[in-house]
Amino acid sequence: MRAIVRYVSLLAVVAVVAAPCAREAFAQTVSRFEWSRATPEEMGMDRAKLEQARRYSSFDNQDPHAGGSGLVIRGGKLVMAWGDSRQLYQIKSATKSVAIAALGLAIQDGRVRLDDRASRLHNRLGVPPESNVDTGWLPHITLEQLATHTSGFDRGHGYEKLVFEPGTMWAYSDGGPDWLGECLTLEYRRDMSDLLFERVFTPLGIGTDDLRWRSAYNRPELLQGIKRREFGSGIRANVDALARIGQLYLKGGLWEGRQLVPRAFVERARTTAAWMRGLPLLRKGNPEASQHYGLLWWNNSDSALKSVPTDAFWAWGGMQGRDTETLLVVIPSLDIVAVRVGTGWGDGTIDYRFLEPFIAPIAEAVVRQSPPSR
Repeated sequence: MRAIVRYVSLLAVVAVVAAPCAREAFAQTVSRFEWSRATPEEMGMDRAKLEQARRYSSFDNQDPHAGGSGLVIRGGKLVMAWGDSRQLYQIKSATKSVAIAALGLAIQDGRVRLDDRASRLHNRLGVPPESNVDTGWLPHITLEQLATHTSGFDRGHGYEKLVFEPGTMWAYSDGGPDWLGECLTLEYRRDMSDLLFERVFTPLGIGTDDLRWRSAYNRPELLQGIKRREFGSGIRANVDALARIGQLYLKGGLWEGRQLVPRAFVERARTTAAWMRGLPLLRKGNPEASQHYGLLWWNNSDSALKSVPTDAFWAWGGMQGRDTETLLVVIPSLDIVAVRVGTGWGDGTIDYRFLEPFIAPIAEAVVRQSPPSR
């Protein structure tokens, strides 16, 4: 019996020592995903148009040789790449579009609905500041409003004031998405990074060498003893990982025969709800923003980009001059996913005119509507 106990104890010690190694090996394994490759011509695309998009992606007024990384995928095959596809970048507000998959999981699991009152999940929603309680609006905020910049929270980081009645205006904000992250954290009672790695990132072949989500920066690190992750910003990722997330959404949440996130959720995330269209904007910026925003994803459903298909949608982060700007574009009708991270094009405002010179040439590069079967 003593020999058996010693043997079992030895196995336990070996398991404890080996576990970190096994986890590390697994993380390295899942990060070795490789796209099948094809030439633009093989996938029915004009190489010169793709080069036009690539040149614009890397262009900066002060430095025409500015760096960055990018990928163009068509029919599930890599047709063009530039820069280092494994380099991690701060993707800024594109974090919102990555993190929103957690809401899709919660809907799939039957834990929440879009029209749920957020206060049902979070009894301290919107507080601090205490002045938000005096508005009387907090009990009426829905999860959908938190995910569409219509909840009323002012722009900024940390804890922001409510500046309009929920559902009556549109105002870009980190506060709403961050409160959404807290609601889901409390519902699952777990770190949202762990949840998404388990249910989405790891099945996509994304490891910790490809994507990392920092601890909360603008709010305390822990929420009721659970690791807090901010949905507004905070993810570092490479363009390869972003392309896989884009491909997941292109396929309606399906990956290698598994429905990782609900198709209906993906459809809702990439389109603008009828009730949002025409909502006034709180501040100057993109004047039609409420016309082309889904669930923490931008879209072209109103043809704001005239040369881009109306089913195109994208994750967008940065926009601060020479600061890093991220764009993950999905065009289902053309079976295209495109990613670029590099020097910012804009001046810090939400302005679609900087996007068209990148997205339009990629769409216009399609000379054969249906790529060859994979």
